[in-house]
Amino acid sequence: MPQYPLLHRIDSPSDLRRFERRDLHALATELRAFLIESVSKTGGHLSSNLGTVELTIALHYIFDTPDDRIVWDVGHQTYGHKILTGRREAMSGLRRFGGISGFPRRCESEYDTFGTAHSSTSISAALGMAVAARDRGDSERRSIAVIGDGAMSAGMAFEALNNAGDTSDVNLLVILNDNEMSISPPVGALTKILARMLSGSTYNAARRAGEKVLGVAPPMLDFARKVEEHVKGLITPGTLFEEFGFHYYGPIDGHDLDALIPTLQNLRKLNGLQFLHVITRKGQGYKLAEADPILYHGVSSFDHRAGIQSGKGGGKLTYTQVFGDWLCDIAARDDKVIGITPAMREGSGMVRFAKEFPERYHDVGIAEQHAVTFAGGLACEGFKPVVAIYSTFLQRAYDQLIHDVALQNLPVVFAIDRAGVVGADGATHHGAFDLSYLACIPNMVVMTPADENECRQMLYTAYRHNGPTAVRYPRGSGMNVRPESAMTELPLGKGEIRRQGRKVALLAFGSLLTNALLVGEEIDATVANMRFVKPIDAALIEELAANHELIVTLEENAVIGGAGSEVARVLESLPHRPRLLRLGLPDHFVDHGDQSQLFEQVGLHPAGILSAIERIYVRNS
Repeated sequence: MPQYPLLHRIDSPSDLRRFERRDLHALATELRAFLIESVSKTGGHLSSNLGTVELTIALHYIFDTPDDRIVWDVGHQTYGHKILTGRREAMSGLRRFGGISGFPRRCESEYDTFGTAHSSTSISAALGMAVAARDRGDSERRSIAVIGDGAMSAGMAFEALNNAGDTSDVNLLVILNDNEMSISPPVGALTKILARMLSGSTYNAARRAGEKVLGVAPPMLDFARKVEEHVKGLITPGTLFEEFGFHYYGPIDGHDLDALIPTLQNLRKLNGLQFLHVITRKGQGYKLAEADPILYHGVSSFDHRAGIQSGKGGGKLTYTQVFGDWLCDIAARDDKVIGITPAMREGSGMVRFAKEFPERYHDVGIAEQHAVTFAGGLACEGFKPVVAIYSTFLQRAYDQLIHDVALQNLPVVFAIDRAGVVGADGATHHGAFDLSYLACIPNMVVMTPADENECRQMLYTAYRHNGPTAVRYPRGSGMNVRPESAMTELPLGKGEIRRQGRKVALLAFGSLLTNALLVGEEIDATVANMRFVKPIDAALIEELAANHELIVTLEENAVIGGAGSEVARVLESLPHRPRLLRLGLPDHFVDHGDQSQLFEQVGLHPAGILSAIERIYVRNS
């Protein structure tokens, strides 16, 4: 008999729907155990997936997927969904090179109806699908958005709710997966009864009958609706969502299949806009994750029996830690320094800052646009805001970056983490475009540190600059160069020669300096640490162009529009133009996998760089 006998009977949701309802509790236990064992081997998101086990089972049990569309917000809670939709055996390759993604992907399964990995897109996408079903005349299809309470803090979620209220003739169910109890706590049996009652046929038939009767007297109908709203507002927290035009149900216990199943059965029969509020717990069923859901949010492989063991120290310093230490050091010197993060305190290295300077720490929620404009407002009043943000998350606030900060030349520091190839999170999280989208903005200063100490000094240089600045650094550790405690302002727009060679000059931007030095030794090439993408060191480029036959630019960014394009712009003005080879990320989305594997795939490892040079340049002996 297999270790997970019920789970091994499921290769698609149609298999699940053949189960007796009484068997679903045992299935949930198996699915949770399988998730713990599987993720402990591959790494990935654990707490969030343990929290959605029952909800995932209930959705696929009640709804006719994939014909009914489920859109999972962010998507880091969809491992159970993947397992129940034919990818159980593929979980051994989760987030690994050539394996399945840690997020929903349309190209991976017909059950992944919409690709997600960034926050707060689900209601918009599901509404689009609901409108499409209506316009095709498909009145039976249901569209479901599953969104967390954290994702509800983003403006886009409310933009979608607002639009939905004007599109009330569609069949859309929004499920709020409240796993932090940030909106309201569950209140026991009453919530089950209330959810069943409000979603049941008796209540809704009475509502429709009352509307028919009172419809002959519009003032009475309007009065009755107001009475209904206010009475429900006394016992449910859903008044806000009712105002958007949704019928609100809940909150109910998202781990109680005996509450979920009948409620979803009732909601499946209803037309229009429905909103179900479920309470879940991150890490549910695994006591270690329940006790510390943040630690077990995103994990590397570990022994699930012993749990994650705390490090003994001595590991390499990460760029994120360099930033966090610098922010605390500079804040101790200057009480005008303000730290801002869009809901990424741990990921951006701001835990210590939040503890030491709580009055100057602002987590604005998943609201990147607001974070940038908020920083601009602070800068207008003489403060020195530092926005800690991932490269791919800053994309979401591009207009604010241009209109609210750069156009007004405001001194806001952007500490851009996860620049370049990030590894297992894949295409949705690779910071492949920030050099391209930053360098074209007037007034911006863009810096790319090559090591940990340079990162610290560049952050200080950004703080000292009276205008918008960005310091972009990669995930993980660097060259193991210990940062100096002293902070020194770097000369703006000046690079440096790190190795003098002949004929070929390698111009490295940021983290690729290590590989450039290895290649430089191999072919006796000059190696320059460019440091600045904007302003570019034109004088250094001209000097190298005069004495070399080939210029090679290296960047962990899209080749199109990146740092190499800035070098090309300088070379265009020179009477003597050496050949130019621009190396960086290719013009396609790079998949997930180990960072070293991905560097090899895109040709940015030393052998790939050397091979690219030799394809266009034959060295003289």
